[in-house]
Amino acid sequence: MHKHHSALGVATALTPAAPVTLIRPEAAARAARFFTEKFPGRSLYAVKANPSPDLIRTLFDSGITHFDVASIAEVRLVAETLEGKAKLCFMHPVKAEEAIAEAYHVHGVRTFSLDTIDELEKIMRATGDATDLELCVRLRVSSEHSELSLASKFGAELGETRELLMATRQAADALGICFHVGSQAMSPQAYSDAIERVRAAIVDAAVTVDIIDVGGGFPSIYPGMEPVALENYFEAIHRGFESLPVSYSSELWCEPGRALSAEYSSIIVRVERRRGQELYINDGAYGALFDAAHIGWRFPVALLREDESEEELEGFSFYGPTCDDMDHMVGPFMLPADVKVGDYIEIGMLGAYGAAMRTGFNGFTSESTIEVSDEPMASLYAETLPARRRATVIKLG
Repeated sequence: MHKHHSALGVATALTPAAPVTLIRPEAAARAARFFTEKFPGRSLYAVKANPSPDLIRTLFDSGITHFDVASIAEVRLVAETLEGKAKLCFMHPVKAEEAIAEAYHVHGVRTFSLDTIDELEKIMRATGDATDLELCVRLRVSSEHSELSLASKFGAELGETRELLMATRQAADALGICFHVGSQAMSPQAYSDAIERVRAAIVDAAVTVDIIDVGGGFPSIYPGMEPVALENYFEAIHRGFESLPVSYSSELWCEPGRALSAEYSSIIVRVERRRGQELYINDGAYGALFDAAHIGWRFPVALLREDESEEELEGFSFYGPTCDDMDHMVGPFMLPADVKVGDYIEIGMLGAYGAAMRTGFNGFTSESTIEVSDEPMASLYAETLPARRRATVIKLG
């Protein structure tokens, strides 16, 4: 893999005709160390956020030894990438029986999630009524504090959990309860409220529980979405966990995806056309900018020129390279008013659900990845940087 000092250096030295993905392993390593040192339990990386083998190895080398996998393809990927050294937790509540069987018998997976009796019975059939299973019952909780709801597709309602927890307790070597508060949770209260539902479920079923898994939802930082410090989330989770009747005998888990991967990568795009405040660029909705197009998220942007523009910043929208009108990112993305055809733009914070969502639709893709040593365009972990480097991190607000 090619390496370069900075995004600006890549743009000026290579003048690429296609989008370039920039990766920053140290940013991911820093995020991993933050979670392993400060979260009051065990952190599992949610592979779906970014399944890059390089990122997976970086996280593992930085202390993340458990991985939340959601498909048999992700099971195989992590098992191969880390040569069987990591613990894999199959946390999708609805799995093919064949996927469960392969995960258990071939890859040594022992941790599975479920939210129905049917899924429990499927797991038991696929594993041959194994007696060494860690089974996590997923509860449905509110996503009211999160930017993207995950409250409708999965999770048992409180009225359904008594029978399910009791049945799972009988089948499992270790019983867990898990939930997901939604993606990009903007308040620690999301976890406090969810843990109260866990308490109600435990009291109603009167079962012993070995694992409390608070799932994902930990945020990153984007324009217009600046969360409080992650330590506040950890404190709220710790307080809620300690108040549970099973805290003395349970492990505490979490499943960060976005928070571990967002700062890992960005992309460099080129302006191919300008029409007023609309910029036609060579990546878009079918590439790394799915979230910008389909759910209207804004990402930090920077014009990459050796001579810095002195023009005022103005709001622009982007059109991607495909023939589809839906390949449109409304923004606004704030750039100097004199941005023009041929300019290069860095779009930051795309390590989560950027490369993972990329397609080859219409023949457009990004085939070039370059490792850079400059800092990400924004950071939740800025206070952990050496003082001499802190000034290079863009603070949003």
